[in-house]
Amino acid sequence: MEVYFTIDKTAVAEFKDRGSKFLAYVFPVKTPEAVKDCLMEVKKEHPKATHHCYAYRLGTDGNQFRANDDGEPSGSAGKPILGQIDSKQLTDVLIVVVRYFGGTLLGVPGLINAYKLSASMVLQLVPAVQKNIESKYHLTFDYTIMNDVMMVVKQNNCTVLSQELQLFCTMDIGVPRSNEELCLLRLRDIHGLEIKQVK
Repeated sequence: MEVYFTIDKTAVAEFKDRGSKFLAYVFPVKTPEAVKDCLMEVKKEHPKATHHCYAYRLGTDGNQFRANDDGEPSGSAGKPILGQIDSKQLTDVLIVVVRYFGGTLLGVPGLINAYKLSASMVLQLVPAVQKNIESKYHLTFDYTIMNDVMMVVKQNNCTVLSQELQLFCTMDIGVPRSNEELCLLRLRDIHGLEIKQVK
């Protein structure tokens, strides 16, 4: 079975070093839009903070990631945060570390350590959860075959991502890759159902 590890809760941790205060926030995220929303939320809550450094990894192929130093010396904040996400082999995770400067310079090694520790501390507060890797499909069907569609969706452990149920229905589902072929065969057996894979 193809699986990945992520989190399903938010948390916050605090770390202090020589007068500087670091607040680390962790969020489960699925899209770059969700990342932006969470960042805005943290910036609104801490408008006077000197830095809002962050890192995220999205998707099960591991290709979508970013590490941002937000004005700290290059590589001293975002990379250490991303390193903590990767060390736990997590994806669909955003960590934002807010720094309030306390007057004493920490130097680059001190900053790397502070951001790394802050990220590590917040990740210890949220348990990793295992999820199936899924392919996404868009279904279009008449309301009269709703029960048939839902039965296949439930029997194959699919995730309903969104749905609009009226006389004419649309539904986006996540199909576990481990039984994708069988699930699609069963769905295609339902007369009047249109299926399209979503990239």
